[in-house]
Amino acid sequence: MIITKSWLNEWIDVEKQSLEDLVKTLNSIGIEVDDARHLKAPDKVVVGFVKEKIKHENSDKLNICKVDVGNEVLQIICGAANVEVGQFVPVALKGAIMPNGMQIKEAKLRGVDSYGMICSSNELGFAKVNDGILVLDESIGKLELGKALNRYTLFNDELIEVELTPNRGDCLSIYGIARDLSAALDLDFRKIPVFKDDEKVLAIGRILKLVASKELNSFHLYKVIELKQKFETTLLINLRLAQIDSLNSNSIENLLNYTTHSTGVLFNAYDLHSISKKNSEFVLNLNKENHGETKIMCQDKPLSVSGICQEKGFKLGANSKIIILEAHYTKPFIIAEAKDCYKKQDEKLVYRSFRGSEPKLNIGMNFLLHLLQKNPDIIIYSSSQQILEKKENSVIDINVENISKIIGQEVHKDTVLKILKKLKFESVIHGEHHMSVKIPLHRPDIVNLADICEEIVRMIGIDNIASKGLEFTEKNRINETYKEYKKLLILRNKAADNGYFESLHYVLDNEEELKELGFELAKLKLINPITAELSTLRTTLLNHLLNAASFNIKNSKKIIKLFESGAVFNAANEEFAHMALIHCGFKEEAGISNKAKPALVDFYSFLSDIKNILGAFELKNSNHSFLSPYEQADLYVNGVKIGFLGRLNLELERKKDLLQTYVCEFDLNLFKQSPKIAKLYSKFPSVSRDLSILIPKDFSYEKVKNCIEGLKLDFLESFRVVDLYDDESLKGKLSLTINFVFKSLDKTLEEAEISACMDKILKNLEKLGLSLR
Repeated sequence: MIITKSWLNEWIDVEKQSLEDLVKTLNSIGIEVDDARHLKAPDKVVVGFVKEKIKHENSDKLNICKVDVGNEVLQIICGAANVEVGQFVPVALKGAIMPNGMQIKEAKLRGVDSYGMICSSNELGFAKVNDGILVLDESIGKLELGKALNRYTLFNDELIEVELTPNRGDCLSIYGIARDLSAALDLDFRKIPVFKDDEKVLAIGRILKLVASKELNSFHLYKVIELKQKFETTLLINLRLAQIDSLNSNSIENLLNYTTHSTGVLFNAYDLHSISKKNSEFVLNLNKENHGETKIMCQDKPLSVSGICQEKGFKLGANSKIIILEAHYTKPFIIAEAKDCYKKQDEKLVYRSFRGSEPKLNIGMNFLLHLLQKNPDIIIYSSSQQILEKKENSVIDINVENISKIIGQEVHKDTVLKILKKLKFESVIHGEHHMSVKIPLHRPDIVNLADICEEIVRMIGIDNIASKGLEFTEKNRINETYKEYKKLLILRNKAADNGYFESLHYVLDNEEELKELGFELAKLKLINPITAELSTLRTTLLNHLLNAASFNIKNSKKIIKLFESGAVFNAANEEFAHMALIHCGFKEEAGISNKAKPALVDFYSFLSDIKNILGAFELKNSNHSFLSPYEQADLYVNGVKIGFLGRLNLELERKKDLLQTYVCEFDLNLFKQSPKIAKLYSKFPSVSRDLSILIPKDFSYEKVKNCIEGLKLDFLESFRVVDLYDDESLKGKLSLTINFVFKSLDKTLEEAEISACMDKILKNLEKLGLSLR
């Protein structure tokens, strides 16, 4: 997209803005500048007037011209075929340095002196407008002989080429660029006078009628003009069109191209004679096609497809007299869906319509009619025909406070309103911070609050947003469900680390086997069980694990370590999450260390596995019929009973052909681990002492434990049972050896302090009727 400062200045006042300022502003608002340069005619090139033209005697192509440059009349030899008497032309005087580096000097051409050069647009460093010399007119300003050409704005301009992203079709015009700059620079648009029809001329209704399908996805506006004779567009228009590579030989098409680049409105022009040979009244049918595109038809002949193509046979020709002008707009997403269905596409037209052209057709038509009105050889028919169905603009409700949060700094409501108004967004205020924003049709890429924020940031300027350190906050998403999942995951990993393999079974179980184990049955009965083995909801995980162990034993496995976690049900059909473990067979594989005779798993080795998995726990007496009466206990963690463990009773082991088997099952919901607390670690050494006491055989160790803990000794770090000894010499009692560990955070303990602690412990134990061995 190419713009020039003078062209832009016709819409907003950027006279005081330097090229550097414009480039910086465009880049800051997201319109990337690809190229920017000055367009200036060389010094010592002035306006001249051709007073006389004589054929050169010694050349077929050269002419001897007398050119008035204000303060003198120069003789200049010119070889251009289009030079004529009465023309205003650019004249390079002696000493002028042209853009190609050539210096103008006095010279003799075929024996005749020449004191300058009449220039073409190319020779001045501008785009090619025509073959031959450049003919000046007053579209560039009042022509004064001898006035330096670079004192005219058109020949002392600044050109900017911008690269637009596909979603910014609204900036494919001078008007669109000016709209964004007006918001960024806080400038007002210049007032454009509204075209008024001449009531003395024919009305468009005598020639054109419209018939349209319902719910078209396009807008259409029609005017009719009549050419009395051929005319030429002005130098200003031609030079600007040449700079954007849109100049052609048809003057009306040049005006349409100029209007489109100026306003963004798309146009088609039809030759009336090609539609109606008698130039009589005709009807245009605007039909909605399969993909939503609009096809313009006349007497079953397609004239064009809005936004995609125009049939060649109905375009303007060299002798066109009465012309139908059509301004049109089609929604971009319709063009995207329909364009591939048409082989004959106008690439330039599709490029604009696919990205989004200007939907306000009156802006473009008003601009075009003012250009046409300046030419007395053009008759503009009064009135117009139009299809401008009202489309409901999408509305986004926004909160100014949310905009400030997203941007990262406070933006006042008035600033938001001002920017949106400049960008042609309509806003309705609801309360102090809320407003509804109507999205204009020229911005189909705006769909949510983030897009609105982007527009605000563009206009404020990213460099004007105060930088802040990155603050990343995330909502705490840890809930009870996650904690339970994490707890189970940790337990499963620890079980696997201790050599247990995970087992999965159905939630249904064998009713008869559950009865044999002594577990209660769920009252909810299955009406149509899958098999007899899966006839009821399971009330324990152990039965499936025992069957799995039995199966493995029959397959010659000697070490079976399995675990399972899942749902179980009680008699009231309430669901609970349990975890169960089973160790059957040997403790370890046969090897050198055990002389190929590994021992069977025992109660203490199984307890060690459970401790590695669960952590600290306590055991209390239990009475489960399916467990050995000598090796079973209820499992307590933090004083709460969570399950049981023990050896399977001998009868069940034999029935299921199992080797020595230990099991454990506990309720996952009741298993609550205390949080880990970091404590200061003493740098002083610990001291260990053993104490052996005599206890009755039926005496509970729990009493001993509570007795010692009740003393709350400062230096006592821990104590544990290390030996239980029985001998005839003890006369029916047992010898219990307890190891005590003492440590201080402040010092190395002395023997007297340790002895004092041991004495307190012994005296407290004597109150229980226990004595030192």
